[in-house]
Amino acid sequence: KKLLSFNMATNPLFTSKYIKAASLSLFIWTVLHACFIYWLGYDIKIALADAAAFNFLLADFCLAQLFVMQFYQPKQDQTAYIIVAGTLTATSVTFISRFLLGLFNFDETYYAFIDKSIPVRIGVAFLFVAIINMISMLVKGLEEQKTNSARAFEAEKLSKEAELYNLRSQLQPHFLFNSLNSISALAGSKPEQARKMVQQLSDFLRGTIKKDNLQLIPLQEELHHLDLYLEIEKVRFGHRLETAIVSDENCQTKKIPSLLLQPILENAIKFGLYDTLENVQIVITASCDENYLSISISNPYDQTSSPPKKGTGFGLTSVQRRLYLLFSRNDLLDTKQTDNQFITTVKIPQPKL
Repeated sequence: KKLLSFNMATNPLFTSKYIKAASLSLFIWTVLHACFIYWLGYDIKIALADAAAFNFLLADFCLAQLFVMQFYQPKQDQTAYIIVAGTLTATSVTFISRFLLGLFNFDETYYAFIDKSIPVRIGVAFLFVAIINMISMLVKGLEEQKTNSARAFEAEKLSKEAELYNLRSQLQPHFLFNSLNSISALAGSKPEQARKMVQQLSDFLRGTIKKDNLQLIPLQEELHHLDLYLEIEKVRFGHRLETAIVSDENCQTKKIPSLLLQPILENAIKFGLYDTLENVQIVITASCDENYLSISISNPYDQTSSPPKKGTGFGLTSVQRRLYLLFSRNDLLDTKQTDNQFITTVKIPQPKL
């Protein structure tokens, strides 16, 4: 009983919309059937009895056929199944209704009419049952296709989330190891700076843990996170590292994937400071419109040394991949070299309100 109830509840053909449509169709067909018998010259009672016996039996058999289709859906030879099931059901409905009508002792001319019309009745019943079976197979197929599509979408979503998590988890140890090495170097000669860096590193990591489950955050939160990161790097590089953040006020609430800019900024510091002993300024510029938030990070580099290659390095590669997983686009990250500046630009599509 529970199994049948479950199947009725989950089968789209048993929803109220389809039940109402089927009931209305049955009523209209029964009325037309009775009118036809009455038009042939038979009494109204005979017409109603004929229509009711034949059509309500047909409805019961069609309902039973739907229950059968819940547990058995032919994968092959569907046409043969429809023909066999339709023939057996139509024959049963016709002869059972003939037997029931024979119990009323109607006029003999009416029973002669029934016997002559048996092939027609079988054909009509067969047509109804065949249509019911075809609709059931079609609905079942569409439901399976919908379920498979939803399952494939969920699998793809989980795969993307796993890859995003993997990309994020690879970035943290890379930065953490550099910071710990710097703390180790400062511990002996500059213990105050080492302690300060430990505290800053703690604040930074606490912020990354809180943001792990957030997909998009306001730009102002991302910039605050970058400030924590830059404070740590300034302890490492001292006065040599200078930074400037230029952001339009109306861009502060625009959305950006959390922790997206940190690997780009780390890449800029790496190529800007590692090959020089001079002061270096990293500039972060943010602009926006209705559709995009654009952020550029520029750093100087020495053209006489080995220039950074466009789009290389784990940091930029991971950002490119993450943007593709989130927005399904490969044109949201751009790098270019102008004079002695290396500029990385990220465009973030904004959600529609």
